[in-house]
Amino acid sequence: MAISEHTIARIDRLRDTAPLGLREGVLRLLAAIVLASAIAAPVFVLFAYVGQPDEGLWGHFVRTVLWDHVRDTVLLAAGTALGTLVIGAGTAWLVTLYRFPGRRVLNWALVLPLAMPTYVLAYAWTDLLQVTGPIPTTLASLLGREPTQLWLPEMRSLGGAIFVLTLALYPYVYLLARAAFLEQSQCALEVSRTLGCSSAEAFRRVGLPLARPAIAAGLAFVVMETLADFGAVKHFEVRTLTTAIYRAWYALNSPVVAAQLALLLVGAVALVLALERRARRRVRYATATVHVFRKRREPLTGIKGWLAALACALPVGAGFLLPAIGLIFMALGEQHELSAARLFELTVNTVQLAFWASVLVVGTALLGVHIVSRDRAGLAARLVRLATLGYAVPGAVVGVGLLLFLGWLDRSLDGLARIVTDQGLPWLLTGSLTAVLYGYLVRFYAIAHNPLDAGMAKVSPALVDVARVLGSRPSRILGRIHLPLLRPNLLTALLLVFVETMKELPATLILRPFDFDTLAIEAYHLASTERLYAAGLPSLVIVAAGLAPVILLCRMLDRRRPNIGRAAAEALTSSRTDPRA
Repeated sequence: MAISEHTIARIDRLRDTAPLGLREGVLRLLAAIVLASAIAAPVFVLFAYVGQPDEGLWGHFVRTVLWDHVRDTVLLAAGTALGTLVIGAGTAWLVTLYRFPGRRVLNWALVLPLAMPTYVLAYAWTDLLQVTGPIPTTLASLLGREPTQLWLPEMRSLGGAIFVLTLALYPYVYLLARAAFLEQSQCALEVSRTLGCSSAEAFRRVGLPLARPAIAAGLAFVVMETLADFGAVKHFEVRTLTTAIYRAWYALNSPVVAAQLALLLVGAVALVLALERRARRRVRYATATVHVFRKRREPLTGIKGWLAALACALPVGAGFLLPAIGLIFMALGEQHELSAARLFELTVNTVQLAFWASVLVVGTALLGVHIVSRDRAGLAARLVRLATLGYAVPGAVVGVGLLLFLGWLDRSLDGLARIVTDQGLPWLLTGSLTAVLYGYLVRFYAIAHNPLDAGMAKVSPALVDVARVLGSRPSRILGRIHLPLLRPNLLTALLLVFVETMKELPATLILRPFDFDTLAIEAYHLASTERLYAAGLPSLVIVAAGLAPVILLCRMLDRRRPNIGRAAAEALTSSRTDPRA
């Protein structure tokens, strides 16, 4: 039966004026409270350890090494932010406003380092620059010297960590900066040139200020990823708050000190979010005009064109091509120790864990967006969005918080069983795959929630109201209306969660069972014991898996409509910088 536009308009008016039924509204609110509490509990439990007895370890930690960890963390974050700003914003400006040799390829190739986890990039560059590595031996043969006579930069240092993190994270700034430059007014740029501004001055005085909110969002994401990184900084022996948490938990065996350090790191993340939100208050600097950038790029010929191509090609080569080639040689090297059976076991463990994590996380996110589908501005909606802040919490903090929370649950269940049956229970949650999946839910819920929430916002409420008028229950509405319309968003969310769980290291390392290893853990263990060639094979498999979403993103960026590229860019950063949260 056809439904007239007049009927749909009347349903819209009724929906806007009639509140949710009391029973349905209460159920949705309770579901939102349970969801937000379950995801926030591992973070909130850390506060219970503030002020608890720690046998003087916290005071000793403060007096000896804490401020060294804080100093190196600040320097690492500042250096990485500066490097990603220069590379990300500079290359975005070049490929957006100029035409030079190789621009069409470099336009999407600049995103490829996203497929390279930071710890894998650290392993690759360590091998490339060690005395017996490809770069020193090649240079030595060309110069007629021994590799030991060459000056080589020391990768296991703070500078090496900044270099690697910059190469791995600059695409986040590049994506948002490029989207912002594409949407800038052509009129403003042309006026600046007629008033005597050179290309560099137009970039500094017009382009950068107009793109400042987008660049600030990208830099906030970079800083939070830097604060959360564990694999690369641990490999380079850089003392950060994340490595301090790991050291307090395993070396000092002190949950109290680990919890307090985790809270300190959460405070640093909250400060970054507050600064980024403050920067977003000036979004009015972005021009709203129909005279957006037209595809009239200024040609760069001669030496200028080749210099622009080189400036864009260097980050791609250093951030993806050279490390990928190095990983291939490491995987094929004579020293690699992984047998085919062991590699198959690790791959099966990783894929199974990523599969079930994707199902759990995306299913929970689908439930969350369905809860708030009829009231996207109420208390339930705010609680569900609060759950997305778990992605802003570093994996080490999630791991420590979950171990403390699940340990309390196990002790409570054991005490209850002793009261009822006079027999204790084995620890069911701590050190199990359930704990790992729970950690992934806390860590990556936002990755699945944001694409599904964006898709749900495009579903006409009139369709849902018509189904309700015809007697459909919420479960039937979810299956017959929401799921078919959200199919592309579901596939995107599943793919993103799958790849992120394959790359996750600190949370998996802390929460996994003792006899369960993944590709990321195996690569970390091999690299930490100086068996870099053996670490190349599992690292290469992780990179290959990460290429799928990156290629999809590149295709979206290559389309002509700027709003599609902007949506693709913001999909990677809105999880941590969504101002509504």
